[in-house]
Formats: sequence, C-alpha cells, structure tokens
Amino acid sequence: MPRITAPTVAAQRQQRLRSLLDGARAILGETRAAPTLTATAERAGLSRSGIYRYFSCAEDLLAAVVADVFPDWAGRVRDRVEAVEAPGEKVWAYVCANIDLFASSEQDVASALSEVADQHLLEEPMRAFHAELQVPLVAALTEHGEPRPKLMAETIESAVLRIARSLREPPDRRLGKDEALAVLRRLLGGYLDLA
Repeated sequence: MPRITAPTVAAQRQQRLRSLLDGARAILGETRAAPTLTATAERAGLSRSGIYRYFSCAEDLLAAVVADVFPDWAGRVRDRVEAVEAPGEKVWAYVCANIDLFASSEQDVASALSEVADQHLLEEPMRAFHAELQVPLVAALTEHGEPRPKLMAETIESAVLRIARSLREPPDRRLGKDEALAVLRRLLGGYLDLA
C-alpha cells in the first residue's frame, strides 16, 4: 500500500501564498480598495501575524498581486487559444477569452488596480501582458493566411476592447456578454471562416 505523506513545507507555503493572493484579489474586486494585510490574512484563514511571513507591508502585497494577475490572465487566454485547432477558431477563442475576462469579476480587480496601484508598478506588467497576448493572436492570424498579422492583431484587439467597454456601460447602453460576442462575430465571422 502506498504511503500517504503530508504536503511538504514548500507546498504548504505555496498553498498559503495562493490563498493570500486570491484573498487580496477578491478584496480588490469587492471593495475597489487596496487590501490590508489584516483583511487579507482573515480572508485566507491565516492569523494576522502569519501574513508577515509572506509580506512585510501592504505595498508588498499589492505588488505581489500585480505580479500574479497579469500572467494569470494571459495564461487563461493562451489556454483557450491552444485548445482549438483551426486558425480562425484560434482567433475566435482569443476574442471569447478576452470578452469572458472583461465580463468577469476580474475586470473589477483590473479597475481597482488601476485606481489603487502606483502607475510605475503597473507599467511593466501591463506592457508584458499585452506583448504576451499578441503572440498567440499573431501566430493564429499568420496561420490563417493574414498578410499583415501584426496590424490585424492590433485591429482585432481594438475592436475587442471597444466592445468589451460596452459591458461596463450604464444600463441603458450596456451590452450583455452574448450581445458583445454577437457583434464581434458579425464583424469577424466571415473573415475567420467561422461555421
């Protein structure tokens, strides 16, 4: 019979760190305020003193959230693109993944970060995030036969961003997620040879 062992100290530390980061993200999204160490520890189920093993101050916690958020979002988009085969479907998966992010509570986190974090803290992670997002989109467009894949990628990103903003408009102008995707499908469906 195999021996069941307890998680290693490193694995436990990683789990606690994940809980802290998830807690801080939830607080950001719910309150639109920078998470305090005390509130984050409470949300993660740690003692108040326990969080100091991970972060020395609220600014360190916020920096860690920024470092965690953007790669996570890029990974979600990349995973959706890689899950399909046809180039046009890859581009469409990119569009859908971005709209899903904009429609989710993650957009509340992004908005809160833009309000509470120093811009110098956000500049490099945001630049890297947008550059990373370009890679699967440009590759899919190239595979699709697009002669100017970078220009088309920028054009698609602009359209996605414009439509995504409509998800957060006042109620009289707001689009639902399905409506937003329908607009983008009308715009891109023929070009992408979508069924």
